[in-house]
Amino acid sequence: MPAITSARIYAVGIGPGDPDLLTRKAERIIRQVPVICCPTGAAEASSYALSIVEQFIDRSRQEVLVQVFPMRMDQEGLDAYWEKAAEEVAARIARGQDVAFITIGDPFLYSTFLYLYRIFIAKYPGIPVEIVPGVTSIGAAAAASGVPLGMGSERIAILPAAYEDEELRRTLKDFDTVVLMKVSRVFDRLYAVLKELGLADRGVFIRRVGSSAEEVVFDLASLVGKELDYLSMVIVRKTVIHAQ
Repeated sequence: MPAITSARIYAVGIGPGDPDLLTRKAERIIRQVPVICCPTGAAEASSYALSIVEQFIDRSRQEVLVQVFPMRMDQEGLDAYWEKAAEEVAARIARGQDVAFITIGDPFLYSTFLYLYRIFIAKYPGIPVEIVPGVTSIGAAAAASGVPLGMGSERIAILPAAYEDEELRRTLKDFDTVVLMKVSRVFDRLYAVLKELGLADRGVFIRRVGSSAEEVVFDLASLVGKELDYLSMVIVRKTVIHAQ
């Protein structure tokens, strides 16, 4: 078991895409730590998280450690990636270097960091971990689309892309607002369920919220059959109080 150390891991939520949405604490930590750890989906791919905070990093005195976290629904066989990434971080901590692991949105909401967090708790309990909350893509998408998430006693549900049709139907019937994450691969099936339930005109599609590529689409039918961005979601709200 590694000895207790004064160095620590910061899990830093950097928001959905707009650098102006970083908290003051997130920016301060990113500017000061000696090691910035950022995820990417493939070895040859750039890190979207890194592109958001690049302007705050001084590469002459800070190490940028890019780590591969394959993006796929089936997580079987990926433990080796998580273990390797945790070992790389632990090695920097052992040298007395603070590490900031940057993650899009918030570290505790469907983030890449959570795969490492469970390893740190189990294998490196002597390493302090500090969570720095971030603006979620959900909150930013609601703001961008003008669709409130909840009022009064309304109920909200958040579902990842792995939902089944029956589960989706139950959730849409039982909740006032439903946020459907990472819908790109299942959009056509999702739209069919919304149409079946008479909710096709109660949804809004948002992609790359907070970035220069941000897009908000209320006409969901226009997206059927198209190749959609991985960083996209649909918000379905039964009570219409927005202006399209």
